[in-house]
Amino acid sequence: MSIITDVIASTKAIIQGMGVTLSYIPKQKWTVQYPEEPVTVQPRYRGQHLLHVDELGREKCVACFLCAAACPSECIYIVAKDDPRLPEERTGVDERYAEVYNIDYGRCIFCGYCVEACPKDAITHGYNFELSVYNRADLLKTKEDLLITKQVQSRNYRVASSTEDVDSEYKEV
Repeated sequence: MSIITDVIASTKAIIQGMGVTLSYIPKQKWTVQYPEEPVTVQPRYRGQHLLHVDELGREKCVACFLCAAACPSECIYIVAKDDPRLPEERTGVDERYAEVYNIDYGRCIFCGYCVEACPKDAITHGYNFELSVYNRADLLKTKEDLLITKQVQSRNYRVASSTEDVDSEYKEV
């Protein structure tokens, strides 16, 4: 008797599972055809980092190492250098600047601690999400890759308004 009960219970479970699967077929799909349609990201989205410059084009980073110290995955590497030139001729806004500023995106977890730790607002998260590479070594981004004046942003995205709901995968269309 237990074999027949097991067969009936299994058949009932399969029919119930197929019922759930079949209930999704008539619903309209909410798939974004990415290369043709822009991807919508939230204003709080954490993409590739940006190193900012001031109005005169000087780097804001003063190589204080607070971002590297705050990073839980230890993916930020900085080499500081003193710049004894006149303030108008300097690379950065202060006497010290980051000669080398590298972020290893193979280790970065996009937590945002580096952004919160920066006292000069020199580093923020941008909206660039196209970080796929074929070689792991290409995930190491240098200062030239991260500077806001030189970074190539993803072309096909838009930032959602604060009232727009784009987070839910269960969104009714």
